[in-house]
Amino acid sequence: MKKGKIFILLLALSLAAAGCEGKQAAGEQTAGKNESISSEKDSTGKEVSEQDTVLSENASDTEKTELATVEKEEVVTPGLVPVKGKDLADGEYEINVKSSSSMFKIDRCILTVKDGRMTAKMFMGGTGYLYLYPGTGEEAEKAPQVDYIDFTEEADGTHSFTFPVTILNDVVPCAAYSKKKEAWYDRDLCFEAGTLPLDAYRELPYQTVEKLGLMDGNFFIDVTLTGGSGRASVESPAAVTITNGQAVATIKWSSNKYDFMIVDGVRYDPVNAEGENSTFEIPVAGFDYPLPVQADTTAMSEAHLIDYLLSFDSKSLRK
Repeated sequence: MKKGKIFILLLALSLAAAGCEGKQAAGEQTAGKNESISSEKDSTGKEVSEQDTVLSENASDTEKTELATVEKEEVVTPGLVPVKGKDLADGEYEINVKSSSSMFKIDRCILTVKDGRMTAKMFMGGTGYLYLYPGTGEEAEKAPQVDYIDFTEEADGTHSFTFPVTILNDVVPCAAYSKKKEAWYDRDLCFEAGTLPLDAYRELPYQTVEKLGLMDGNFFIDVTLTGGSGRASVESPAAVTITNGQAVATIKWSSNKYDFMIVDGVRYDPVNAEGENSTFEIPVAGFDYPLPVQADTTAMSEAHLIDYLLSFDSKSLRK
């Protein structure tokens, strides 16, 4: 009897030990899976999780399409007027570029215009891409390598690409070849003409105080706002004051959550400290044309600088 009890006790201890080893092995496998979803740095140097990439590689075609759709961001503000190379004077200009992916961020860009043709030298924040292609990833895969755009290594070790630009203020397709993933990724770019200096235009695309022959004085004018989520609005008509040939509009928002605006790179703070409507006095560069502005809203969990367009109808100008 004693021998039988000892045998049963030893058997129980053996099974318990095996169970612990199994759990440890399972834990090691789980840790291995977690380690495979590590992090890398995108073109801006910001660390991002590889989880989305791992999911993309293991996903079905339908899932891949859904993932790509979720990742992609709109780059064109509704209402922008497209600008072509023939509309601009020859020269080199700093220009802002929007990208549909945070993984493809352009630190700065120089637009070169020559005889109606445009090229953009885009300075990236890192070295994550080896080639660009002016089209989709599918088109790039079928194209000969001679058509790929190689990077230039800058003094700080980062990459830049000189890319052909067909139009401003509209979607420009761009395929980017990832060095690490050895795959093409579709990116949409928008080169924003509103960030160009006025002397970049052969002819100003909008009416000015001088062109319209407006005298100094106080007026009202119909104003239209587009862009953003579409939920915000501004009061129309707006008050406009013209002094020494310069027009300044009083913009009253439908919310009091806007804490500053940016117009032509200059920040403007509200002129009212309290009230239901954030109110700003901003310069009006021109009329009868969607002018790009930005407004910072604190209505969300974090402040967001949002792109808008303001159009001032000169035909509605009245005392």
